[in-house]
Amino acid sequence: MSTGKVLLGVIAGVATGAALGVLLAPAKGSETRGKITARGKEYTESVKNKFDKVKGGITEKFKNSKEHASAVG
Repeated sequence: MSTGKVLLGVIAGVATGAALGVLLAPAKGSETRGKITARGKEYTESVKNKFDKVKGGITEKFKNSKEHASAVG
């Protein structure tokens, strides 16, 4: 299993848990919706940042492999 899939699964699990926690907490509907929206934005940004890191790592490995292949061949 790839690191990206594991990371995405963990983040999705944390986001689901946080959303359920907010939904089950006693608060007014408007407050709850505001909290869900705020946390959703936080998690979206977090996932985007982690995806960009993974993408950058893959891009770097590809670049290094390409340079190595050019040097050898």
